[in-house]
Parts: sequence; structure tokens; C-alpha cells
Amino acid sequence: MQLSILSTSDIHGHIRADDFRRPLLNDSLGLSRAATVIADYQQQAKLAGNISLTIENGDFIQGSPLANYIEKVATDQTGIYQELADAISYDVRILGNHEFNFGRAYIEKVFAQTPNLLNANILDETTQQPFVGQPYKIFERQGVKIGVIGLTTQYIPHWEQPAHIQGLTFADPVIVAQKYIAEIRSQVDVLVLAYHGGFAEDLQTGKPLERITSENQGYQLLQLAGVDALVTGHQHREIAEVVHGVPTNQPGYRGDHVGLMTLTLDEKNHRTAATAELLATGDEPERGDIVAMINPLQEKVNQWLDTPVGQVGDNMQVTNHFEARSHNHPFIELVNRVQMSATHTTIANTALFNDEVRGLGNAVTQRDIMTNYIFPNTLVVEKLTGQDIKDALEVNARYFQLSADGDLTINPLFTNPKVQHYNYDVWSGIDYTFDIHQPMGHRVVKVEKDGQPLDMTATYEVAMNNYRAGGAGNFPMFSPDKIVREVQRETPDLIAEYIMDHPEIHIAQPTNLTVIF
Repeated sequence: MQLSILSTSDIHGHIRADDFRRPLLNDSLGLSRAATVIADYQQQAKLAGNISLTIENGDFIQGSPLANYIEKVATDQTGIYQELADAISYDVRILGNHEFNFGRAYIEKVFAQTPNLLNANILDETTQQPFVGQPYKIFERQGVKIGVIGLTTQYIPHWEQPAHIQGLTFADPVIVAQKYIAEIRSQVDVLVLAYHGGFAEDLQTGKPLERITSENQGYQLLQLAGVDALVTGHQHREIAEVVHGVPTNQPGYRGDHVGLMTLTLDEKNHRTAATAELLATGDEPERGDIVAMINPLQEKVNQWLDTPVGQVGDNMQVTNHFEARSHNHPFIELVNRVQMSATHTTIANTALFNDEVRGLGNAVTQRDIMTNYIFPNTLVVEKLTGQDIKDALEVNARYFQLSADGDLTINPLFTNPKVQHYNYDVWSGIDYTFDIHQPMGHRVVKVEKDGQPLDMTATYEVAMNNYRAGGAGNFPMFSPDKIVREVQRETPDLIAEYIMDHPEIHIAQPTNLTVIF
């Protein structure tokens, strides 16, 4: 007998094979393609007399213009998420960290009719019980009893707006997993952990691959006795390995892969062998029923996205992301100006989130804004000392390193194991210089405000997004206790309003950032 565990993770609202960009469309993705792979494999398993279990591993309801449209405009359409999950026959669903971007009440609304939602470690602080969902579920398939425990990264309070997680306790998933393993291991033949989190260590050696925090505890979960398989997500990585006999995977991003772990069971239903692999979806056809289900809403989203906003000139296209990050760019400057205008500050920072960001053509639509600024961030103003600002710039300076030939390149820590361009900020309102010949922590050789050296003991108000304001991305100098005010509106909306309010925008190439190499 074989048990196949199929999983998707981090769909991020991409139901069709469409990333919503025009004309640079990426269609080698989407739940509709993953659904085809899942259905085909389920049928193969059935014909072979084997059994399967299917897991949706979180970050399902945020991350695309469609998801934003449902939350903002088509507020009566949240039931579509459960309809899609039912059509794919997911056995269990897990909460992701981005589920919280729209707040606790939205989660409770969206998942109100989700009996198979598993959530063992995010608790109501009053009752100390899961605030939604149940900790685990036990299935019986052809005489095989399968237990699944659902877990989510406990690091969410480091990123999320406090109002969105009010009244919640984020318990350590490793400790919680140990508790429930002890409770149900004797009741099941196979025990699966489904964890919306990833790995901070190399799976075979245990060597740290990134700064160790409590964000990605997959390696620790793999070490727990009694675990037969581990599904992960969150990092958008493509992982399929067997570690000391236990299979694990992480199936990418936006449905571009389906995770498959196959357990061979003996006559007593004990695991005797295991494999792990990823099934690419990009060449598969979209499943017709999924397309038919989402198309009426998708068409309305596309009409909404094509709403004209304004004009910004002809120099805001991003064609070389590395150059933009190392010299600043008019598009980055635009976002910072929006942040400064909305918060009444004169210093701001922002990131060029990923290499899919293409900036803006002259004629801007809502689509252009939402496919360039992809997060529902709000704005925060923190009162920082000059030393805090310099320390933050030193963190940014770690983004660069010199190659053996002396060329300026990206520090691999920002690309491996997870691509993290979003943790490198470009600043406006100050002039600053990095000398990459210097050791990390000593690379900021000039910081000026209005032509004068930054006063290390004076305080300055700095605008940033709510994600960075909590210190996320290894910025301990930013913290909630330094917040002096907030703008509780999403940045993409603020960008659109700024463009409409400034019909004659022209931003020249900024010259405030210098990198010496």
C-alpha cells in the first residue's frame, strides 16, 4: 500500500494562470494548473489501489489583485475560496502568515465554513484554544489511519499590525506539535505535520542557512519522534528531500509546483520507505471547472485593474533591478515621496520587492500600481536617532559584496536559501555612501541631511511600511515603541491618489545613494 501526500502552498490568490501583469504576463503558475496535476495524480493513485491526502498549506487568500479586489470591493464573494478548495478536494487547510494581512475578523469570516481548517498553535489569548479551526484531524482511508496536525509560523507578531492580531497568542509550533504528537500518535498509523513555515538550516547537515529566529522551525519539526512526513511553505522555495527516512517538501509559489510525498506502508500500515518530489505545473492545462468558477470574478478584476490613474513620465520603468538598488531609481523615489507626503515626513525608505517589479510606464493604471506594489502595507512613522538611521543603513549595506574580480554583486544571504530583495531598502531624504571595501558594520562612510552630516544624537521622523517598522528583516533599531503615528491606509491606494493629485510628475534620476566598490 502507498499513501501519496499532495500539497500546494503560498497560492497567494493566483487562481488562474495569470500574474495580472501586462504585457509581461507569467502564466506558468496558478491554482487552476495545480488542480489539474492534483486530480490526475489522485486518479492514478485510485486506479493503483493506493490512497492519497491533499493539503492546502496556507497563504491562500492574499497576494494578488484578485485577492485585494475580494477584500476591498467584492466583499460578498469571500465564499469563493472555500468553493475552490472544495472543488480541489483538499483534505485539510492551514493558516499562513499572510492570511492575517486583512485582520483577525476577516480570517474568521473567510474560514467560517471551513471544517477542515487546522490550526494548533494560534490561540485565543482568553480561552487558550485555537481561535479558528481545530488542532488536528484524523482520516481513515482503506483501513489506514492518518493524523494531520496543522501549524503556522509563530513569527507573525514581528510583521503584522497589532490591530490585526489583537487577542491572539502565537505559540511555539515545535512545543505544540510535541503535545499533539503525544496525544494522537497511538491513534494513527501515519502522522503528518503541515506547517506554514520553512527551514533556516540545511536539511542534511543542520548548518544554519540564515539568521536563526523562530520564523522557520521546519528543521526542528523534522527531528520530532513520531513524525512520518512534513509539509512546509512560507519561503516560496522548491524543496523535496528525505531526511533520516522522513520526507519533506515545499512546493514553491503561486501554484507553480505541487508537492508529492509517497509513503510505502507494510501490512501493519507502518512506513517502510518514503520519497519526495515536486511536480511542475507550468505545462499543464488549466482545469476547466476551476476556470469556470473564477472567471466571472476574474473578468471584473481585470476591468477594475485597467482603470486609468494618471501619468508619471517616461523614466519610471525598471529594466535593471541591481542598478536600481545600487543607485536608487525614479520609481523607488516615487514610492518614498508618496510615503513622505502621506506621513508629513522628510525621510523615508522602501524596497524594490522583487525582480518582477517593472516600474511604471507613462500612462498608469490601477493594474500597474498593484502589480508593482504587491503588499497591502500601511505606513508608520518612527522617531529615530541619527545613530539608528546609520545602523539601519549598515544593515542595508550588507546587501552588497565584491566578487573575486572586484565587481559589485549581491550578498548570497539575500538570495539563498530564500530570495529576500524586499529586505534591502533604498532611502530618500538623506544622502548616503556605502564603501563595500570596508567590513560589514563599517560600510556607511557618509550620511547627510540637507547638506549637513546627520547628527547621531538628534532625532528624525522616518516613514516606512508597517512590515519594516516591527524590525522585520534584521532591523532591530526599528521597533513599535518608536512609532509616533501611523497612516492606516494601504500604500497602493496612496500611490494612486498621489499620481492623481500630481498630474505633472517628473522625477529625475536620484543621486543621493553612492556605492563605492
